[in-house]
Amino acid sequence: MSISGWRVGVVVSLLGVAVVAVIEPSAQTTSAGAASSRGGAATTFTPPRTPWGDPDLQGNYTNTYEQGTPLERPEQFAGRTLQDVTGAELARAREEIQKRTVGNFQGPIHAPDHWWQDNLFLERGSQAWLVVDPPDGKVPSLTPEAQKRNAARAAARKASGRGPADSWTDRSLYDRCLTRGMPSSMMPSIYGNSHEIVQAPGVVVIRNEMIHEARVIPLDGRPHVASGLTLDMGDARGRWDGDTLVVETTNFKERSVYRNANPATLKVTERFVRTSPTQVRWTVTIDDPSTWTRAWTFSLPLTVDDQPLPAYECHEGNYGLKNILSAARAEERDAARTGRPVGASGEGPSNESGAPAEGR
Repeated sequence: MSISGWRVGVVVSLLGVAVVAVIEPSAQTTSAGAASSRGGAATTFTPPRTPWGDPDLQGNYTNTYEQGTPLERPEQFAGRTLQDVTGAELARAREEIQKRTVGNFQGPIHAPDHWWQDNLFLERGSQAWLVVDPPDGKVPSLTPEAQKRNAARAAARKASGRGPADSWTDRSLYDRCLTRGMPSSMMPSIYGNSHEIVQAPGVVVIRNEMIHEARVIPLDGRPHVASGLTLDMGDARGRWDGDTLVVETTNFKERSVYRNANPATLKVTERFVRTSPTQVRWTVTIDDPSTWTRAWTFSLPLTVDDQPLPAYECHEGNYGLKNILSAARAEERDAARTGRPVGASGEGPSNESGAPAEGR
């Protein structure tokens, strides 16, 4: 699936239809605009075309290099934009991100040393934070409605009397290998950051390595499904705006909606545009007037990775969930034997499940 020299004769089976995708560079030019390596400076690139004439985005990608990049602008860059942080200053910021991220996963209770840490290369990351709008690089304030909703959720949890690991149902959907939701499924994590884009006439499919989720995105103008039908990854509809793939997603489930948004009013709009032979810029606008005081946008690059998506046997290898639950039962037995409250030792059940915290 390499695209570094443009593929010829790639055969894909998609929704039961055999597609032969012969990549032919087009003479049409793309102005990437805000979709630059730092989310703002204009770039110009001539993208390839599929045999049926759509801009070609196909390939295997990774966003590993942006793992550890803060979502919001750090205070050390207050009053500045992404375009202000370049050169040696950006290099230093990326080196700090590399050291901090690897350091967070050192020690006896985390992953073995040199397991995935040696493959991070976070100094290759292209930006100092992810939010590109508002200009201050900050996620907008929550609305009063959202604050009340979050408080009610926390109160209900507390009133239930349940602990963090009474059952597998007390753990996150991520811990349980069910979903990371959307757009969390494409946010960079400590590992598992491979993504594949596959195209056929009238449809695009995006596959994620983590929890092996896939989205089938129709491009034929069909309406969204009825509001009563909700999905963990939402209901996606796509269209082309010049050389940019625009994907609008609604119909989210409450259990997996992004950042506790209102699933009935959340709309996520993604834009995918190829900015070079080796990168696609992924820009995401979060719009939920019942949760945030204004819409906001983050952006990061997807970089070509010639390796195919690794198998991600989440359930089969989910020893983290088993160990969290068994440790909680061991604490309960210890409490019954000693008379001390559960967790009195200060070493309660860990929230680590062998998967990173982002996206839970």
